[in-house]
Amino acid sequence: MLNYPNKIKKDYKKNINYGNRGMDLENMINEANEYYLEKNMALIYKKPTPIGIVKVSYDNNKQKIKDAYFATQSTLDYNGLYKGKYVEFDAKNTESKTSFPISNVHLHQIKHIRRVIEHGGIVFLIIRIKGLIFLLNGPDFISFIDNTDRKSIPFDYIKEKGYLLEYNYIKGLDYLKYVDLIGGLNNEKN
Repeated sequence: MLNYPNKIKKDYKKNINYGNRGMDLENMINEANEYYLEKNMALIYKKPTPIGIVKVSYDNNKQKIKDAYFATQSTLDYNGLYKGKYVEFDAKNTESKTSFPISNVHLHQIKHIRRVIEHGGIVFLIIRIKGLIFLLNGPDFISFIDNTDRKSIPFDYIKEKGYLLEYNYIKGLDYLKYVDLIGGLNNEKN
């Protein structure tokens, strides 16, 4: 309710679009990936969602998808190479102030995280919780799942095991220094 001069009262309802909650996080990661590419530090890209097209229309010489479906289940959002190692990760947001719901990571994604670990790749989640952004190493995520019956990861676990990421106006969301740590790449030349 807003109170205007002359005792006029109007209801004010803010329209909130929750559809793009993750875009800010993705934009910060994309900025970092562009920076890493420009500086020849890493090749990390956002993977496109696999879509099968059923119907297309043509409007002013432009193709427009009218009907489509998800061709296959996607794995994680980002993948690439860093210091000769395969890297894959996903970006996740939660509105919860106390924990990260494990259901935010689909079963096929958990299976994929396990496979990347088994094959010696570096895999992790970037999680925004309580307005903070953490990198949680894949093995720590899997260990939590394997050793508890909880349906969510407590904020304290993420704070203890994860790495707090900071946004930099030049680098974006700089996460590579922590990839060095979790991937055992500290002593290798850049």
